[in-house]
Amino acid sequence: MSTNRLSECTSPYLQQHADNPVDWYPWGEEALEKARQEDKPILLSIGYSACHWCHVMAHESFEDDATAALMNQLFVNIKVDREERPDLDKVYQSAHQLLAQRPGGWPLTVFLTPDDQTPFFAGTYFPKAERHGLPPFVDILQNIANAYRQQREDIRAQNQALIRAINQLDPIATGKATALDTAPLETARQQLASGFDETYGGFGSAPKFPHPSSLEQLLRHWAATGTHDARSLYMVDFTLTRMAQGGINDQLAGGFCRYSVDDQWMIPHFEKMLYDNGPLLALYADLWQASGKPLFRETALNTAHWVMTEMQSPEGGFYASLDADSEGHEGRFYAWDRDEVRQLLSEEEYRHFSRYYGLDREANFEGRWHLHHYSDTAPLDGEMDSTPEQAAGILLQARQKLLEQRAQRVRPGRDEKVLTTWNALMIKGLARAGRLLDEPSLIASARRAVDFLRQHLWHNQHLLAAYKDGQAHLNGYLDDYANLIDALLELLQAEWDSQLLEFAISLADTLLERFEDREQGGFFFTSNDHERLIYRPKPFGDESIPSGNGIAAAALTRLGHLLGEPRYLQAAERTLHCGWEHLKQIPHAHCTLLKALDELVNPSEIIVLRGDDDALRPWIKRANRHYAPRRISFAIPTETSGLPPALSIKSATTGCTAYLCHGSHCEAPIHDYKRFDEALAGGEVSADAESQQFEGTVGSFKRFRE
Repeated sequence: MSTNRLSECTSPYLQQHADNPVDWYPWGEEALEKARQEDKPILLSIGYSACHWCHVMAHESFEDDATAALMNQLFVNIKVDREERPDLDKVYQSAHQLLAQRPGGWPLTVFLTPDDQTPFFAGTYFPKAERHGLPPFVDILQNIANAYRQQREDIRAQNQALIRAINQLDPIATGKATALDTAPLETARQQLASGFDETYGGFGSAPKFPHPSSLEQLLRHWAATGTHDARSLYMVDFTLTRMAQGGINDQLAGGFCRYSVDDQWMIPHFEKMLYDNGPLLALYADLWQASGKPLFRETALNTAHWVMTEMQSPEGGFYASLDADSEGHEGRFYAWDRDEVRQLLSEEEYRHFSRYYGLDREANFEGRWHLHHYSDTAPLDGEMDSTPEQAAGILLQARQKLLEQRAQRVRPGRDEKVLTTWNALMIKGLARAGRLLDEPSLIASARRAVDFLRQHLWHNQHLLAAYKDGQAHLNGYLDDYANLIDALLELLQAEWDSQLLEFAISLADTLLERFEDREQGGFFFTSNDHERLIYRPKPFGDESIPSGNGIAAAALTRLGHLLGEPRYLQAAERTLHCGWEHLKQIPHAHCTLLKALDELVNPSEIIVLRGDDDALRPWIKRANRHYAPRRISFAIPTETSGLPPALSIKSATTGCTAYLCHGSHCEAPIHDYKRFDEALAGGEVSADAESQQFEGTVGSFKRFRE
């Protein structure tokens, strides 16, 4: 079988297209020079390996000899993995939005002029034949090629206007000495509440995405109000309950899919992405700490187990994703025939399982059943004459049997590249959940991943973005540096290692040196030695992953206060000033940046504990007992050496000594555990103290919906 140039790439997505009859090139100088020499427009196709509609377009068009022949005749064809090249994806998604006047997505199909790679036409999925009001792909190809030959001047004028417009997308500082305040935090709370789905949880209507940054902001707002805003806690609790019980969550193995195609969280788009599961893991652990509800602990642990079992490589790094499809059909791996389930389970197990997961109802997915909670265990007790404990045990047995049977099926494809940003998000999730849930295996898994990144993707003070088949490549992006600093600060709270702090400092210094916009504030998505593209994005809003500028500002604020380093604090403040107008207008789209604003205006409580391991243990356990989102706590053993000055002066004495600071202000050292306990109580939220108020609020909202 003949192959094109993609066969030499390590990206699983590009390799999927290596045997297409399309003469694909990876993005690079060879393809760009060919386009210039032959004066052919570039057909740029951007997707990723777990993308269902990318597969559909590939099967319909890129594997079709006639379509491929037309593409090869008229264009220079370039295929890009958006997960490896988020820089290209950000640039051309922004261009698509300007050209098409609607949001983009994947597959992204963009036609570029050969001399400067400026897009002059863009779309997403195009069918082979006319369908759903979309023209056939071959008609698009012919019309675009004709337009390029016959309308050069019009295209040139449009391109000039596009470049002007695209360079105005990102915020710039106003130049006015505006004081930062917390008003956007309250505005965001109102905006998020206005979009809340009262019936099923989450925000807006289908397709339904988890939006963990928005939910975290609501949970932080609840804590910041001293628990008076029970409505915010309700929105988080209700949403994460429905998600945990829904089909978006794999009811057998754990792990969340990308999004739900319906309002009810019932039927997902079945791809599982590492970058969704890291933030959700951290959020479920936080909500368990805030509410004490067993469902949230169980969901966090199931998610972590899935990640460590199915997504962690033997070397320690985490793989990127699981495909939506298996055997050529989306969701086939996850759906069940009722008779198959009946044969696997005992009569008692089937009665409980079918009632609980809806097998006694109409099929919910293409004539089959995808597991989704339709009941709580309480109704089962009355119907099945079983106690809650018995019902839970029976359901657990049944799930285990189905999981063992499912393991015999053809598995969805796994994209085994290791991406730095996505690994950082999972490292943070595992470290946070391991610390809050007291599960050391999660912390150990996070540490293995950090060691992998340091060994394979950190070279000469440069972070690389991707690793596959023994090869690390591509300049690191803003998201790589910012999220890894953030993850290291989380892991340091779980277990102290001075080498990890040194690593975080090196990353922060490189971030300031190579990414910061020193004139306007904020951070560019690409470094100052990156390939020159048609524009250099400086994104502030949250997308499918948290905003790199938001994470950078929040992490630098915490690191700056911990180390007493004004350079980091000033860079964070400049970032917030640059994004201030956007924060004031649409704060709910900038929830990660809001976290940085909150902790700059209301500095974090920093707890540094010094002592021997045995003496430290009860103190750090106390520091982690309640939900306190503005708190960071570190237990540094007595024998630790080589600490930065701001930490080395916090010396150890007999027993345990606690140093409590708020921003740059520190209290006198505390040596007495009771005094330490009392000092912490003011900044915490206790689930026990608020449970009665919260349950009453939940009941009133339920009655309101009914």
